[in-house]
Amino acid sequence: MNIGIISDIHGDHTALETALDRLDHVHEVQHIVCAGDLVGRGPKPDHVVERIRQRGIPTVRGNHDEWAYPLSAENKAFLRNLPLDWRGTFDGTTIYMCHGKPGNNLWGLYRDHISDTLLNMMLESLNVDVLITGHTHVPFLARVKRGVVVNAGSIYTFDTARFTSHTYGVLRLPNLEFEVFDLTCEPGERMRI
Repeated sequence: MNIGIISDIHGDHTALETALDRLDHVHEVQHIVCAGDLVGRGPKPDHVVERIRQRGIPTVRGNHDEWAYPLSAENKAFLRNLPLDWRGTFDGTTIYMCHGKPGNNLWGLYRDHISDTLLNMMLESLNVDVLITGHTHVPFLARVKRGVVVNAGSIYTFDTARFTSHTYGVLRLPNLEFEVFDLTCEPGERMRI
């Protein structure tokens, strides 16, 4: 089973549509999940929230999703009601998803700031096989004894002072293989992490 992972869209509807199209038609994923920050900075936040709602994509609340933006009443309500974290099971694999780190959407997990021991402890305490995060805009994969911690990076492609990786990910179950793909490259061209 293939799970598509998107995060940090930041109102970039065009990049979102490209990622969804590739996940559906190039990678043929069975499910898509989103690690938050649907809005903020980008030109079409209402379109992004509407598309996520239409597709019924499980999504957690990013830090930008808590701020006021010019959105429709329905989309504002949707963002307000997003959970801080999400748990699910696909193909017997347990998954925990949050925007930043468990219990906090303002602080991210940067690979060079955390040890494998800490990540393994997180997975153990959450009692899951996979931890999906976002927020940092930097893709990473950490394989530890208990499972994997993954970050697909950020989707948005517009110019901004904040770094963006222009990436989305595919998690393959039950092997816990994770690949990251660059939206600015040819479809299916993966990025090494």
